[in-house]
Amino acid sequence: MRHILTYHPDRLMRQPHDLEQLLRVADEPDITLHGQANRRDLADPDDRFFLRIEVALTCRSSDDTSRRLRDATVDRARDGQPHGGKRRYGYDKSGTAIIAAEAAIVRAVFTRYLEGETPTSLARDLNGRNERTALGREWNADSVRALLDSHHVAGIRVFRGEEVGRGQWPAIINEGLWQEVRDRRTYRAPAVSSSQKENRFYLLRGIVMCKRCGVRMAGSLGKYLCGRSQRTDSKFCGRSVSAPTLEAFVTDAAINLLERLDVTGSNEPPSLTAADQAAIETDEQELAELKDMWETGELKTREYRAMRKTVEDRVAQIRRKLVVRPAVEVLEGLVGPNARDSWKALKVGEEFERMNAVLRFLFGAVIIDASSTRGRSFDFGRVDIEPNEL
Repeated sequence: MRHILTYHPDRLMRQPHDLEQLLRVADEPDITLHGQANRRDLADPDDRFFLRIEVALTCRSSDDTSRRLRDATVDRARDGQPHGGKRRYGYDKSGTAIIAAEAAIVRAVFTRYLEGETPTSLARDLNGRNERTALGREWNADSVRALLDSHHVAGIRVFRGEEVGRGQWPAIINEGLWQEVRDRRTYRAPAVSSSQKENRFYLLRGIVMCKRCGVRMAGSLGKYLCGRSQRTDSKFCGRSVSAPTLEAFVTDAAINLLERLDVTGSNEPPSLTAADQAAIETDEQELAELKDMWETGELKTREYRAMRKTVEDRVAQIRRKLVVRPAVEVLEGLVGPNARDSWKALKVGEEFERMNAVLRFLFGAVIIDASSTRGRSFDFGRVDIEPNEL
């Protein structure tokens, strides 16, 4: 091979290291590079010199184009515009218009998961009703989990794995319900292994914590065992607690709370204080001033983005106070003076998943310390119940 034909050298290569590899190959044979506008003899030192300059300029141009595209992508994300790509379940191809039938299914999946159903059972039900994913496939546990993890259905824009603000499209799931499901996803314990002989549901699964290790305790053989009970190194922990006694103690605390809890059923978010509202107005004014400074060239783009993110984070922190936890859906029919009877009805009906969901909603953790007593008596002083904000 003595000749290489190309429209222009910058169409053949855009990186200097690619050119150097070509020059090494061309060291022995007499190769000429032909372009529409010029011709370079790869064995000629002057042509090599000019070719290196041309490729370096092409590389710079390519880098500038990539930077502009990245900047445009960042600005699109900051402005709340949706991602491109595959269609998301519940929305049309543009990602901005809701498909009503699918949106109803999205809401049902979130609510039923919060009430204790597993992704596997939800997928089985959807397939039984001949429902399909956005790509026309059958549902499975992973696709249900992906739906539960979707920021898009809550109207939250994500960029490079980080939340950057509200999206410019309607949300299917309100932020309170979405955040509650996100919290549940972080600590839902796996189903009991089929290899185990016991057929017991552990009501406190996912919320019992070992105070010494700071890890969750899993139910097994009638006890809650520290998650490090199977380790063979120095981090082994043999802490355990009787499951029936602990569950009865925590359940009694939950019922006492349910009897006194006042749930109005209102989904209206609480109003911000005058100080919070004033802080938001001040920050919004600062955002407008920063934008003006950027547009007039007083701030560089990098500086503008960094300063804008700081202010937007402050605003987001205040607006989180408006998030309403979906207490009505989770606690429906369980609040008030008849809470104990309602709880007994759940137990008789073996609605253990629902009971577990309620306990998780009420309590963030049940922390188990070392026992200060000896013998078979249960040391209730080692149990610290950490309530959630309601």
